[in-house]
Parts: sequence; structure tokens; C-alpha cells
Amino acid sequence: MLVDPDVLADGLRMTSVAREHGSLAKLATKYRRFKDINQQIRETRELAEGADDYEMRELAEAELPELRQTREELWSELLDMTVGGEDANRASCIMEIRAGTGGDEAALFARDLFEMYKHYAEGRRWKMEVLDANPTEMGGFKEIILSLQGDGVFQRLQYESGGHRVQRVPETEAKGRIHTSAATVAVMAEPEDVEIEISPDDYREDVFHASGPGGQHVNKTASAIRLTHLETGIVVSCQDEKSQHKNRAKALRVLKSRLYDQRREEEHQKRSDERKSKIGSGDRSQRIRTYNFPQNRVSDHRINQDWYKLDAIIAGDLDQVIDALLEYEREELRAAFGTAE
Repeated sequence: MLVDPDVLADGLRMTSVAREHGSLAKLATKYRRFKDINQQIRETRELAEGADDYEMRELAEAELPELRQTREELWSELLDMTVGGEDANRASCIMEIRAGTGGDEAALFARDLFEMYKHYAEGRRWKMEVLDANPTEMGGFKEIILSLQGDGVFQRLQYESGGHRVQRVPETEAKGRIHTSAATVAVMAEPEDVEIEISPDDYREDVFHASGPGGQHVNKTASAIRLTHLETGIVVSCQDEKSQHKNRAKALRVLKSRLYDQRREEEHQKRSDERKSKIGSGDRSQRIRTYNFPQNRVSDHRINQDWYKLDAIIAGDLDQVIDALLEYEREELRAAFGTAE
């Protein structure tokens, strides 16, 4: 029967395998083409160097530049397909933004980061969904959790993980002094259901009343959900929906992403030959970027680059920053794997 859980599970696995196969097939096809061009270059070079016929040598020598150009383009495309690691091609991710040091101003900065990513997602036609939010009375966020879906979403956003610092005159400051506050961002690939399987025995569920800014109750029914994963101690809460069922479903999505992220990091650390990327660590305690409003400057500390376009960047024009990070990663790959020769 089609409603048989085993049949449904097999279907999900087939979907996951098909997605993975499709991604690997593109890489394999590109690599075979690269090997074929390399072979053509070797044969053409041998012909150019050893042919007795002058016209044949001249023809072979004329072909070599075009073949080398094609090889270089394929090599660049292969590097691009590996930027961001094994999860680069995932089209769904979970983003968590949390206010750090700085009180109300940090919560307002967390809101500004949310708006920045929201506008960026709109510009790229990605789908964004708020899974949970903990707002403050001044309109900021102590925490907000998002789901983003779309082409290239994880590859482009994964380097946003880390500590973000802002320097500006706060809305709460009457004397015009510049303050520094912070927020942290975590971006996690959202796994397929078959990649992270969780049963109700794996976690404890608590149901409670949702509350709003200042602790006031905004929902008279107990619809908020808190899940505590027993093995790891990871805790996820969702109260954004009025439906207990919807909050539970959202909480499970976040929990699975956190578990997958933890497993992914553990696997990376076990690999002694894992390339230590300056921008790919995803360490949430690492300060990665500073937004200096008086100077209209954004600084990314991992690649030591500044942009004097803070107003545009905070409004969602993030491509210039993300493109620089991706290019840095490409150069690291080129240094690690060498040229196409």
C-alpha cells in the first residue's frame, strides 16, 4: 500500500538519493570532459612536437591555445562546483540570528540583520519563512529563526555564520555617543528527513504558553513547544504559530538542522587532512564582520576587506560581500589543488 510507512520511507530515500545523484552526475560529467580535454592536449602537443609534416605541426600548434583555454574554463567550473563543501548545492537552510552584548541596541541590530537578509532573499527570489521569533518591546529581536529556500541559498549564505559587530549611535542613546554591540548568526544546511531521523523517544517535549515582549502573554492556549534532545542536550523552542502542531513541526525542522550541523562539524574535525579554511569554519564565537555606521563602512575580518557602502549592504545589497568571500574560497582551492596543468 502507498500509505505504508516503509513505502513512504523508501520513497523519501529515493528522492534524497536522486538529488544527490543529480548533483554528483553534474560534477562527474564535468570532470570527464576535463580529462578528455587533457588527453586531447597531450596528443596535440605530441603531434606538434613530433610530426614530420610541417602543415600538420602548424595545425596542431594552432589548436593548442584554444584547447588550453577550454581546459582552464572547465577547471574553474570544477572549482566553483566544490566551493562551499559537500553541502554547497543544498537549496534549503536554517538561519538563526541572536542578539549578543549590548542590550536593547543588540536586539535592534539583530532586527537590522534580519531585514538585511530578508531583502537579500527577496532580490534573489528565495522563499523565506519565520520559524520562531522572540521580539523586544523596542522592536528588536532577542532571537529570530528563519528558513530560506532557493537556488544557491546555502552556498551563498553559509559564510554568514559567526559574530557580527555594529558601531553606531544607538536609538536609545540621547547624548550621541557611539556604542558597540553584537549579534551572532548561524547558518545550517537543512537535511532531508532520511538524513536525520528522530523519534519521539529521542527528545522531551514541553508545552507552554507563548509570551511576547516583556513577558506578557500573547496566547491564552498552551501552543508553544520546547524540544530537548536527550543525547546532545540541544534545546529548541517555537512559539510563532498559534497551532501547537505547527510549532512542533517547525521545532523539529530546527532540531534536525542543528543535529545535522553538529554531525557535519564532528566529521570535519575527524578528517586530519581537512582543509582549514579561514572563512569556512562557521565558528559562532568568531567575530567575522563589523558594520561601522559613522564611516559607512563594512569590514570582513576573515579576508581583510572593507566596503564603504554600508547603507547599500544593510539594505540587502550583499552580493558584493558574498562574491568576495566566494572568490577567496576559490583562490584557496586553487592554491590547494594547483592549476589545470
